[in-house]
Amino acid sequence: MEWIKELKIAKYAAAEAGRAIMDVYQDMDVSVEYKSDHSPLTAADKIANKMIVDKLREHFPSYAILSEEEKDDKSRLENDFCFVVDPLDGTKEFIKRNGQFTVNIALAYRNESVMGVVYVPVTGKMYSAAKGYGAFVESREGKSRRLTVSGNTEISSLRVVMSNSHGCEQMDALIEKYQFRNLVKIGSSLKGCLIAEDKADVYYRFNPTMEWDTAAMQCIVEEAGGIFRQMDDSEMTYNRVNCVNEKGFYIVNHAKCREYLRCSRLSIQR
Repeated sequence: MEWIKELKIAKYAAAEAGRAIMDVYQDMDVSVEYKSDHSPLTAADKIANKMIVDKLREHFPSYAILSEEEKDDKSRLENDFCFVVDPLDGTKEFIKRNGQFTVNIALAYRNESVMGVVYVPVTGKMYSAAKGYGAFVESREGKSRRLTVSGNTEISSLRVVMSNSHGCEQMDALIEKYQFRNLVKIGSSLKGCLIAEDKADVYYRFNPTMEWDTAAMQCIVEEAGGIFRQMDDSEMTYNRVNCVNEKGFYIVNHAKCREYLRCSRLSIQR
């Protein structure tokens, strides 16, 4: 199947939401609420969510939508098509005002991520991919180039991505074991995009995440030639009953790196 219209509308919605987010971001007095899971929520999350959901429903009324900021309608499970949306991925980074937050829109078809858009409001960068069509990054000025992951398989020189706000003991142990020194700390879905863009090679996430955290960047990573799996090496699926990615996940640029690190990763995970 082709995903041209879905990709076009998702890119437009992400960019429009990104502009609205920046209006809030430029206000030095950003009020913060906290949800029941203690995660932060700002006006930017709410505004971006409404803009994206309204636009998707306008153009694709028969598709289901799973969004971080919408009440979960379980009827989505009966639909082959489901948009998976994080209107502001990296709210903690937004609050810190470090610019490392994104707008994520993905499309799951029969539980597989087949289209992904990750927009970076601060820089105007637009990462996008559709299954079978490749992954691309477009600048604010409209210059586009195709993305391909690095071919680096030298363990000593691997560029390892780490989260700014979600550290964990397992990741620290892995870094210590291999004495990784090329560490890149960054927030949100930018971690996966950096690997797709050949600016990093490896990212492990041992802690749980949600479907909307991973769906868009997974398609981008895979279409750029990278490997994206759950920590037990099984495939990540979407539009599930339980939206939590309980097993964690990893992204690597090359199968050789995955196999080299596999035993240590599994032992640390236990």
